[in-house]
Amino acid sequence: MSSEVGSVSVHDVQTRDWRPWVGLLARLVLGVTYLVAGVDKGSNLEQTKRATRAFQILPYDLANLWGTFMPFLEIVLGVLLIIGLLTRFTAVLGGLLMLAFIIGIASVWARGISIECGCFGGGGATVTTHYPIDLLRDTGLLICAIWLAVLPRTRAGLDGRLWG
Repeated sequence: MSSEVGSVSVHDVQTRDWRPWVGLLARLVLGVTYLVAGVDKGSNLEQTKRATRAFQILPYDLANLWGTFMPFLEIVLGVLLIIGLLTRFTAVLGGLLMLAFIIGIASVWARGISIECGCFGGGGATVTTHYPIDLLRDTGLLICAIWLAVLPRTRAGLDGRLWG
């Protein structure tokens, strides 16, 4: 039974209510992941730089610079996503970062390089790789970022409180 309220039916409103909840879940999953990964990497920058160099994509000095900067970027992205501030902008940046991680992992896999991705600290040469799992995880996180870039309004976020 669908009763009309103006030009929008109650049924229409009920079917739209789930999107902000999915957005909240996507925001928290992506935000907590970035925060945990950033803190783990930031707690041992030498190891993070070594893990970044192991991908053999960037020149040595640029890999060191990226390995130093990346954890703090992840922490900022994580905090902004968790509190729901600048969600669309943060999701776009986070999605681009996730895309870079996916390309990096696919690249070492395709080139036959055996490394641990260092996604949550650690990293570097290894005998056992987990590329399929790493790529599935990062693809899921990229989907969260895309959702938030398209539908940034979520439950319990500062964006809605500050800008309506």
